[in-house]
Amino acid sequence: MNGALSLLQTLVNGGIDTCFTNPGTSEMHFVAAVDQVPQLRTILCLFEGVCTGAADGYARMTGNPAATLLHLGPGLGNGFANLHNARRAHSPLVNIVGDHATYHLQYDAPLTSDIVSVAKPVSAWIRSCRTAADVPVAAAAAIVAARRTPGHIATLILPGDCAWNESAAPATQFSVPAPPTVDEAAIQRTAALLRNGKQSVFCVGGPAATEAGMRLAARICQTTGARLVAQRASARMKLGANTPIVERVPYAVTQALKLLENAEQMILVGAPEPVAFFAYPNMPSRMSPPDALLHPFATAEQDVIGALDALAEEVGAGHEVGPVHERVCPDLPTGELTSEKIWQALARLLPEESVIADESITASWGSAKWMGGAHAHDWLPVMGGSIGQGIPVATGAAVACPGRKVVNTQADGSAMYTLQGLWTQAREELDVVTILFSNRAYAILQGELQRVGADEQSRKAQEMLDLSNPTIQWTALARGMGVEASRATTAEELSDQLAAALHNRGPHLIEAVL
Repeated sequence: MNGALSLLQTLVNGGIDTCFTNPGTSEMHFVAAVDQVPQLRTILCLFEGVCTGAADGYARMTGNPAATLLHLGPGLGNGFANLHNARRAHSPLVNIVGDHATYHLQYDAPLTSDIVSVAKPVSAWIRSCRTAADVPVAAAAAIVAARRTPGHIATLILPGDCAWNESAAPATQFSVPAPPTVDEAAIQRTAALLRNGKQSVFCVGGPAATEAGMRLAARICQTTGARLVAQRASARMKLGANTPIVERVPYAVTQALKLLENAEQMILVGAPEPVAFFAYPNMPSRMSPPDALLHPFATAEQDVIGALDALAEEVGAGHEVGPVHERVCPDLPTGELTSEKIWQALARLLPEESVIADESITASWGSAKWMGGAHAHDWLPVMGGSIGQGIPVATGAAVACPGRKVVNTQADGSAMYTLQGLWTQAREELDVVTILFSNRAYAILQGELQRVGADEQSRKAQEMLDLSNPTIQWTALARGMGVEASRATTAEELSDQLAAALHNRGPHLIEAVL
């Protein structure tokens, strides 16, 4: 068999059953081989940023890596922004990047580029195959690298001749090391801090912010009196009814400083120290008080859940998690449509065990008031701050969880980065409802203009943040991609359209005009 076929079978042997693809000439032998490996589902995306974002969403919901198939350095570059987000989310992912045949590279053909340098900032592991015989061994190593705790991006570069030449048998052995445990001494030191009578903040993120981690952390705080706080965003959070009530570090610096102002010691679990998203004139970068003790208890690379379980036993934590969100079924909103009313309607209508891929940006700041009382759901936020994630992550989540309703709460400005994902949703008949918050502006940047102390009255500055000239025709764009679409201008229209979209299967976009 050739290298491409050996690669595909190695992916399947290593537990990878989905590949988001945007191939080119150098990947044609991979394309030709897919029919011989029916266990691998290949999903065409019309832009590489959709491939990488969908692989991120898939990984967040399954814990299992998907593969991407990208065309040379420019294709990898097109997917870079959502690889950045995936890296911040600790999503396991295997990039297959085609390259020119090894003997052709010396001629510096037009698409020749330094693929390794493009891959480095977002990849924990990179290897370029030198011969076709290298392919299965390298692919197995990529799978192992991606699966290492807490999840990593592995980039395998596949030159054309390594794909078409005769190769070795597919790999069948994949030895993924267990994550290191937190030692007993660290558990005892942390327990002692929790007993010393000082104002403790137990700050969780990453694997500690999952459903299992959050319940363990809540039990520990309930017993010790520590204040449970979550990082602003973690890759996958369980929110809604019957989940612990947890304060999250706000985006706004002044609000974050206020939340943490009384902390004497901060215990970090699966998360780095909270810092400002950006620097601002005359504002601190660190969100904790300058004299507060920072105590890293468990890093994301360690067995965080095991560490929390051991700490719960050490402090004698009971089974009570403390206050939880109760199911609240609000009235459907009426009158003028606002962002808050959209969340109110969604809290009322959201089906149980839905998945929300959120890239609503400024509109999300009003979500907590309503979504805490919604049916329990998984929340997938933007992790790395690079916009254009929402539609692709929702696409990957829907591929991963075909029996669950996926809702993409989406800002209009960032939706323009990867709207090609709607086409993939239609092609694959994915069950995704996109609620487009249509304020026709980069609203977050309008706020940032004020925060940095710049002159926000400048006409040219305002024009750079305005999306209303011309107004984007979202329903026409969605229908052009094969997605059913509607437009809501009142709260009543939004509620009616959302109820219908959530009841029916298949992709639907609602433009909520604000």
